[in-house]
Amino acid sequence: MPEQPALFSLSGLFKITRVWNLVIIVLTQMFTAVFLLDKEWENIRGDYYFFLLMASTVIIAAAGYIINDYYDVKIDYINRPDRVVVGRKLKRRVVMVVHLVLNFLGTVAGLLISWPVLIINMFSIGLLWLYSNQLKRMPFIGNFSISLLTALAVIVVAVFYWEFNSALWLYAGFAFFFTLLREIIKDIQDLKGDAAFGCRTLPIVWGIRKTKRFIYLLILIFSTVLLIILDFFPGPFWNFFFIGLVFAQILLGLLLYRADTVRHFGMLSQLCKLIMIGGVVTMIIG
Repeated sequence: MPEQPALFSLSGLFKITRVWNLVIIVLTQMFTAVFLLDKEWENIRGDYYFFLLMASTVIIAAAGYIINDYYDVKIDYINRPDRVVVGRKLKRRVVMVVHLVLNFLGTVAGLLISWPVLIINMFSIGLLWLYSNQLKRMPFIGNFSISLLTALAVIVVAVFYWEFNSALWLYAGFAFFFTLLREIIKDIQDLKGDAAFGCRTLPIVWGIRKTKRFIYLLILIFSTVLLIILDFFPGPFWNFFFIGLVFAQILLGLLLYRADTVRHFGMLSQLCKLIMIGGVVTMIIG
């Protein structure tokens, strides 16, 4: 018999909220505060408002994953049938209630922290809903939206402390760019299911070959920007960081050139994710 959806499923909640992605968000924000903004760990540990900030970012991201799966359940049955939770492990109405509760908590947390954080939280909630409902089915703008939200996870820490520096903007740009690459590659990977339900992503509008060329162009643009700003980041660490980014992009480009199956594009998506995790780790030694 097919699995009946439940009112509560811990494994279902873990899967639908991408728990390990949420852990990465927490580490990113903590590392941003300690290593990019030079905040003492002892002070951070006692700052309940900072932990409230991380909690609000995480629960809003979790709500975003939930609403995305809610709207994409039919597409996911084609692209990722093993990952479907909505209507299989959890009832649809339960999923929607959890989404609304998490967004409410994220809004309240922003209100308790500061007005600037509240504005960012409300903007993120609105954009995540709009993305899941409409933008992700449009060429490029959906990719851009998720990339912007990823960068905001770093920037909101600077807004919380009201301190900004060049290293923080560099890491925010790094997060934006590699998320953009990953989202476009995921669209190629999901082409079959997206096309079946009328989505208009770049691979559907342009085809895989032109979409690959666009990714090459993005890599070229980002590499050029890195060369331009290199002089503003002196020191051996930054030389290592920039060389590592260029090497990662060359590797990604070469593998993309050879990729021609769903499995290949899935591996490229995971490579982008690993590069982003590696970038977060480099904050420790920066």
